[in-house]
Amino acid sequence: MASYETLLLLSPELGEEGRKEIVEKVSGIIANQGGELTETDEWGMRPLAYPVQKQSRGYYVRLVFNAPGALIAEMERIIRITDGIFKFITVKQAA
Repeated sequence: MASYETLLLLSPELGEEGRKEIVEKVSGIIANQGGELTETDEWGMRPLAYPVQKQSRGYYVRLVFNAPGALIAEMERIIRITDGIFKFITVKQAA
């Protein structure tokens, strides 16, 4: 299994419950598909360099996990259709 890092940019209009629900949903996807979440780092609300979907601020969450490569496609598919996440990036960490 390879090590990956995903950065999620959540809508500032979500409450704390909404943010927590999304993080738990993505963490559950990782666990259900055979991955292992090693770190969850919430960076909090930060200003964006440029407006994204008419938003000037966003809530950042960083997830570090070990997973098989097939998990990434399924996780990103679900992230794309989840309301409240308006940007994300997943990168494979160097070994």
